[in-house]
Amino acid sequence: MRARKTAAALAGLLMTAGFSVAQNPSAQAAAACGGTYTIVVGGTGSSWNNDGFYGNIQQHVGYPTQIPNGASARAGVNELNRLVRDQRAACPGQHVKMGGYSLGAAVVHIWVTENWQTFDNVNAVLIADPKRQGPPGANGGAVPFGGIVGAPLAGADTFFGNVPVKTICHWDYVCDESAGIWTYPANHVNNYPEDFNMDHHNDSANEQWYNGNWYAW
Repeated sequence: MRARKTAAALAGLLMTAGFSVAQNPSAQAAAACGGTYTIVVGGTGSSWNNDGFYGNIQQHVGYPTQIPNGASARAGVNELNRLVRDQRAACPGQHVKMGGYSLGAAVVHIWVTENWQTFDNVNAVLIADPKRQGPPGANGGAVPFGGIVGAPLAGADTFFGNVPVKTICHWDYVCDESAGIWTYPANHVNNYPEDFNMDHHNDSANEQWYNGNWYAW
């Protein structure tokens, strides 16, 4: 019975309700070289044109989001890497600001871990990151379910090198086990209304917001 309950919890974990799943990243126009290039990655069930992010955004990443596992995270990382490196090749001096929510936050998290040594002038905003490493609070949900979801989604870390990273977690089991799994999905879906506005996050923020309080790294 406990195993069935765990499997049921996993089926909902890292999910974002109410999104369509059509994937077509090529439908977006090429971004200009002026200002900051802002690119965002939605959570489970999202699509490039329906991911919840808003503000001055140049690119929304399309990737297979239907099942939150290591394979979907890897596909997201690969597509994010392709897009930002194509943009950097076209606009070498442009700053890149990337944001992700839930599964999308894990995608951005993994990208930073894998690419910080070869890609500069970039910062990241992680909202409800399942790979978030405590303290404050506890590790994210990718730790207890790591053996099921698989790498690279599994586990928690802060391997961000010299990239400024802003991580946001508001009493949400997906990014903090100590919140309790009963806080999902309500807190995960409802606790970040202003954080999806990418204009709200500057290009150099390097900090943690945990349950409404600010913490330095």
